[in-house]
Amino acid sequence: MTSGQTDTLVYLPDEDATVAFGQALSDAVVASKSGLVLFLQGDLGMGKTTLSRGLVRGLGHSGAVKSPTFTLVEPYEHVVPVTYHFDLYRLGDPEELEYMGIRDYLQPEHLCLIEWPERGRGVLPEADLELRLERKDSGREVRLEARTPRGVNVVRALGATDWLQLHT
Repeated sequence: MTSGQTDTLVYLPDEDATVAFGQALSDAVVASKSGLVLFLQGDLGMGKTTLSRGLVRGLGHSGAVKSPTFTLVEPYEHVVPVTYHFDLYRLGDPEELEYMGIRDYLQPEHLCLIEWPERGRGVLPEADLELRLERKDSGREVRLEARTPRGVNVVRALGATDWLQLHT
């Protein structure tokens, strides 16, 4: 990856690779020394929650990481950065995010993982980093697209890892 490249494709052959990629991504987030709004896009069953599990565990969480489909948000306030995992699949109206206090979660020092972000359009800020997961062969391909300088920093930090160099 060149220093100016912010759009990267990674092939994930299986669930273990998806978790490992999430863990590598957690290292890049920590190295960037800032919070992040990360959009996770893809159809049902593409591995968004699996990737989130690897990321949250990479930050030091040892318990279960489940999809917050019914609660909308799962907090991980004991990790650094403080992390909130959102699943907006069942969101009826983007305004519901205002009622749940979305602005309190979206602090510059927090990591916010947001599945189904299109359901919060008009209320959610722009993503720093967008990950789009799609089926490819028997695995998944994830496209990382940095949208802000913070996102660029995370992609660059990820690009400096051996993991990314071995899997792109």
